[in-house]
Amino acid sequence: MTTRTGGRILVDNLVVQGCDRIFTVPGESFLAVLDALHGCEEIDLVVCRQEGGVSFMAEADGAMTGRPGIAFVTRGPGATNGSIGVHVAMQDSVPMIYFIGDVARGDRDREAFQEVDFAAMFGPLCKWAARIDDAARIPEYVARAYSVAMNGRPGPVVLALPEDMLRDDVEALDRPKVIRPAQHPDPEAMESLMGLLKDAACPVAIVGGADWCEGASHYFREFAEAIGLPIACGFRRQDAIPNESPVWAGNLGYGPNPKLVERVREADLLLVVGARLGEATTDGYSLITPDHPDQILVHVHPDPEELGRVYRTDLAICADMREFCEEASLWDHDIIDFDCGREAHAEWEEWSTVEPNDDLKLDIAQCVAAVREKCPMDSIICNGAGNFSGWWHRYWRYAGPCSQLAPTAGAMGYGVPAAVAAALRHRDRQVIAVSGDGDFLMNGQELATAVRYGCDMLVLIVDNGSYGTIRMHQERNYPGRVTGTELVNPDFAALGKAYGCWAETVEQTADFAPALDRALGEKGVKLLHLKIDVEDQLAAGGLAVAKLRDS
Repeated sequence: MTTRTGGRILVDNLVVQGCDRIFTVPGESFLAVLDALHGCEEIDLVVCRQEGGVSFMAEADGAMTGRPGIAFVTRGPGATNGSIGVHVAMQDSVPMIYFIGDVARGDRDREAFQEVDFAAMFGPLCKWAARIDDAARIPEYVARAYSVAMNGRPGPVVLALPEDMLRDDVEALDRPKVIRPAQHPDPEAMESLMGLLKDAACPVAIVGGADWCEGASHYFREFAEAIGLPIACGFRRQDAIPNESPVWAGNLGYGPNPKLVERVREADLLLVVGARLGEATTDGYSLITPDHPDQILVHVHPDPEELGRVYRTDLAICADMREFCEEASLWDHDIIDFDCGREAHAEWEEWSTVEPNDDLKLDIAQCVAAVREKCPMDSIICNGAGNFSGWWHRYWRYAGPCSQLAPTAGAMGYGVPAAVAAALRHRDRQVIAVSGDGDFLMNGQELATAVRYGCDMLVLIVDNGSYGTIRMHQERNYPGRVTGTELVNPDFAALGKAYGCWAETVEQTADFAPALDRALGEKGVKLLHLKIDVEDQLAAGGLAVAKLRDS
């Protein structure tokens, strides 16, 4: 027990919890924390250019490590700027702690400079929002924040830090490192599951989501391959299982394989492991309805509050993903091998094979194929929101856990910040940020962060001069009445060079592979500006404006 400032106590307890990286835009409201980080060798401080980038990087870091990504922002404008990452972390089921420097305790409730009631603001967006008023209780709050962020369904925690509290000199007892407790599946429930599978004729598994990890992926793949069970994934969970698995069936969400959609619709048993079966995965709760008549639903999730929350559940199993998947793989069962797993994989292979379209000036599908040919399968693909991501969802082959960073909340501007976090966390792997033109300009300034910290990453900007997803919906609902979706863009290659990146513009399919070779031969941040015509390519699969207007 020694006297320390609140800022020092906070940093010391983050070190105890295993924090090795903090993302921030500095603010005067937490100067005591910044001072405590001075000379701290255990924690790498990453200074970003906007709080949206801060929270996205922390969210991506939490997704990669399984422990909370750590963000520090200042009160008012800083906290509200970064709130998007808190929302994404909640919908992604990713552990994160969002620390906010706050007004002094004596100024509270006076609408002081940049004052916000953060518990009221963030309460609906996160698992727990609180304010630390006593520096001696910082270890308690930090340990609880780690526990809440990781346990059950992982998610974000928000802690407000009054600036005067951080300067207080007090005695405090540090808490030990928090470890997520193991949660084994109930043996009787496992026996029931195996009985349901024995009676099934055309089952489908839907995996990925809360608490998914390398171990869960390994063991569930063993289990599914042993019985020929088709594995589909939830929206933007395509790295849940290595796509080379002979029972991999592909992804649900936006633009899925119609044959997979029909397979899910006709399944007599759905085994859902980790996924929440949200709106995107279920096509607006229509592919799998909350009551799912004529289908048996087995839902496995680490959080009991998620089981039965939306869907009528025939068998609910509350367990850690790794524990459940390992138990399933080791279970002594006599299930007859299903043929549907191999059939579903063959359908996915056909769906995800690029069919060149030489009528297009720059065919993005062929660009994805070229990247697949030249980059390792374990490359980490980072993307935000927009139709541009559909080419990657359809044609890229993901290697397994931690090879896809993409927001299930559909947040734009995620790709570049996530790629920065990935490049810092995995310096030995190829990191690729995929952005649309509208998407990129929401957080493209984090190229400055990438260059500053020596990130080695490739940035691909698909530029169609439009908010393409909204244009697509516009053409479907109000054909030919284009309003508010057209964009005038900068020269992205020139912009990249201004930040210190290597950059080129590509406008022809034949020019992409040579440009990619040159990019991959460079160190640091490389940027390829891919210019396409919105009238010709609105989405993967050859969707064009004319087709929408004729439909």
